Amino acid sequence: MCAPIKTFIKAQNIFICLFFIEIIRVYDGNATFRNCTPRSISVPKQATYTQILEASLRTFHINDDSTKYCITVPTDDVGGDQPLDETMPLKSLKQISRRKLNIYIRYKERGDMDCDYVRVYPGILKTHDCFKVIKVTSSSTTSEVIAKALSDFGLTNVNAEKYSLVEVLLISNVNYTDRILEPNEYPLHVLRQQRKESVRSHRVTRFYLQHKDDPHGPSVSLFVGNLPPGPRTEKQYEKILFQDILKSNKDLKWDNMEVIYYEHGAMVLVYNDSDRATRAYSILRKAYHDQKQLLVLMLPNIQPQTMPPNISPLLVFVNVKSGGQQGAELITNFRHLLNPHQVFDLQNGGPLPGLYVFRNIPHYRILACGGDGTVGWVLSCLDNVGQDALCQSPPVGIVPLGTGNDLARVLRWGSGYAGGEEPLALLRDIVEAEEIKLDRWTVVFHQDQDKRVPTTVSETNSSKTSATASSATTTNTEEKRKKIRKLNLPPPAVALPSEPKNKTNELLVFREEDKNKIVLQEGSTSEDKTEMFVMNNYFGLGLDADICLDFHMAREENPNKFNSRIQAKGYYLKTGLRKMMKKGGLKDFTRDIVLEVDGKRVDLPSLEGIVIMNILSWASGANLWGHEKDDKFNRPTHYDGMLEVVGVTGIVHLGQIQSGIRSGVRLAQGGHVHIRMNNDYPVPVQVDGEPWLQPPCDITIIRSALKATMLRKRKSKIKRRNTEPTVYFPDGDEDSKS
Repeated sequence: MCAPIKTFIKAQNIFICLFFIEIIRVYDGNATFRNCTPRSISVPKQATYTQILEASLRTFHINDDSTKYCITVPTDDVGGDQPLDETMPLKSLKQISRRKLNIYIRYKERGDMDCDYVRVYPGILKTHDCFKVIKVTSSSTTSEVIAKALSDFGLTNVNAEKYSLVEVLLISNVNYTDRILEPNEYPLHVLRQQRKESVRSHRVTRFYLQHKDDPHGPSVSLFVGNLPPGPRTEKQYEKILFQDILKSNKDLKWDNMEVIYYEHGAMVLVYNDSDRATRAYSILRKAYHDQKQLLVLMLPNIQPQTMPPNISPLLVFVNVKSGGQQGAELITNFRHLLNPHQVFDLQNGGPLPGLYVFRNIPHYRILACGGDGTVGWVLSCLDNVGQDALCQSPPVGIVPLGTGNDLARVLRWGSGYAGGEEPLALLRDIVEAEEIKLDRWTVVFHQDQDKRVPTTVSETNSSKTSATASSATTTNTEEKRKKIRKLNLPPPAVALPSEPKNKTNELLVFREEDKNKIVLQEGSTSEDKTEMFVMNNYFGLGLDADICLDFHMAREENPNKFNSRIQAKGYYLKTGLRKMMKKGGLKDFTRDIVLEVDGKRVDLPSLEGIVIMNILSWASGANLWGHEKDDKFNRPTHYDGMLEVVGVTGIVHLGQIQSGIRSGVRLAQGGHVHIRMNNDYPVPVQVDGEPWLQPPCDITIIRSALKATMLRKRKSKIKRRNTEPTVYFPDGDEDSKS
C-alpha cells in the first residue's frame, strides 16, 4: 500500500474517532478544580451516565462501588455545582457547560439521613484490632467519638480526656499531614468536607487516637537534607543551621543532633517541644544554602512496644519517577492500604528518613518500588546505617518499575510492573515471599600513577593516545570522553565518622548516580588511586558497557525521551544497529587484557566484551550464561559465592543473545577475579548499569562482607484465607536462606 493511501486512511480514522468521541475534563473535588489539575476521559457520544461515571472513577484509580458516587457540573469558581441529567448526560452537560465539558466526581451524601460512619484507628493503643467503625451524627462531637472508640477497643477504665483524635491526610508530594480535631468539633462535618474537597484524598484519610502525653515525651524529629556533604564536623553543620539560618535564635535551637549522615549532607534534629519544632520547621524548609533549598521532613515516631508480638511491619520505598505515573499511583494506593508512616517517597530524602524511623523495630521487611538502581540505592543506605539499627539486614522485596529489572526477574517479581495488578495483591505476595541471601561483590579499581590518563582531555593528550591505540577506537573513546567527563568524574572523597581501614588512610565514601543509586567508593591519600564499588548484579568491560554509556549520555541530554520502557529499549536497539554498521570499535581489545580467576590465568579468544555476572539475568532478561549443561562448571546461582565470566564476540552476537538464539562464550567461574588492563586507551566499563570510561588499571572483584537479604516470590502461592495479611519473621534458614 502506497504512502499517500496510508496517510489518507490514518487521517480518516482520526476524523472518525473525533466525530464519535467526546473529551471530558474530570475533577475529583473542589481542590483539583481550584488548582486546575483535571484528568481527561474520552467517551462515546452515546455514552450512558454509568459509563461516564465509571470512566471518571477509573482515571482517578478509585475502585470503590460506583453507586456511592455521582456526577455534577461546576456552575461557579467557588465549588457550586448541579446534578447531571442521568437520562441524557452528554446533552445536559453541553447545555450547562457550553464550550468546555467539565464535571465533578461527588460522593453521594445521604441527605435524608443525619448519620454516617468513620473508621478510628488505635494509634499507639495495645490492641489487635486494626480499627473500629464508629457511628456519628451531626451532633456527635470529637470527645464523644473518642470515648466510644476507647470503649469499643476494650479500654473502659481510661480517661478519654487524655486522648485526642488526629486526622491524617495523605497526599502524593509529602509523606503525611495531620491535624488534631478540637474536642467540640463535629467529625461528620469534617468527613463530608473531605469528600467535597477531594474524593480521592478522602480515601487516604484516617482518624487516629493519640495520647496527649507521649510516653516517650513530646519529642519531634526533623530530617534536614541538601546540606554540603564531605569531611565536616558537627560544629560546622551547627554553624550552617543555627547561626546562618536560624540567626542564633536560642528559642529555635534543637535539643539534640541525634545522627549525622556525613556522606549525604543530612542529619536528624530532635526537639523536646513540639511548638519549637514547628517554628523551626517553618523556617528551615524555606531556607537555602549554597543556592540549594534545604529538604526538611517532620518524621513520625513509631513505638515498637505497641506492636503485637511476632509481627514484622512493612517499610515501603517508592521511586515516583520510575515507570511513568505508576510510581505516583502506587504511593497513593499503598498509603491508603497501610499506615501512612510506612510509605516513603524516595524523592524526599531517599531511603534515609524511612530507615531512621524504623531503626528501633527488631523485625521488618522492605518493599522497594523502582528499578535495579533503586534497589541498589536502598541496599547501599542499609550498609551505611544498618549497624546502628536493631534490624541490620531486613529482607527486601521489589516492585519492578525500571527498564531492565534484572534482579527483580531473578527473584520472580517479573519483568516490569504494568499497573494491572492490584496493590493489595502485591502486599499479599510480599507476605508470602521467602527470604534468601544475595551475594554481593566489591569491585576494586587500582590505577597506577604512570598509566593514569588525565581527566581533562587536551590536544596533546589526544595525540599521544592516538599514537598508541587504533585510530577508530581512540577517536570513538575520546569523543565520548569529552562529552562524559563532567558527568562521570568521581566525586571527592568523603570521610565517614569511623576509623580508617588501614595504615594508608583509605576512606570509605558513597557516590550517588542519577539519584537512583549509591555505590561504594574508596579514596586514598597515597600516590596511587583506588576506587571501590559494590556490585549486586554484574560488571561489564567493553561492548555492553559501551552501549550502556551511549544510553546514559543520551538520557542525560534528553531525559524527556526516556519516559517509558519501550522508548528506552528502542534506543538500545538503535544504538546496536548503529554500532553494527561501524567498523573497528572494540574489536580484539582483549589482546591487551589479562584475566585471572581464582589465581589461574584464563586464555581469552577474540572478544569485544567481557561480562562478570552475579545473577543469571542480564540486559533486560537475557540469559548470557545459557541453559546448556557443562561438566566444567557448576550450576550457577546468586548465593553460591561464585561469579560467572562470559565473553561477547560482537554486536551481532549480542543481538543473538538478546533474542535467545545463542548464549555467551563461557570463560570461567570462580570467587576471585583479577583483570589487568594493558590498553593505552580508556575502555568503557559498567557496574550494575552505571557506565563510565575507565583508564588503564588493575580490576579486582572479591566477595563483599556486606550482606543482603532479599525476598523471592513463591512459585506456588499459599492458599489465602479471608484474613488480614500479616508478616511474621522466620524461625530458621536453609540453603539459599542461610
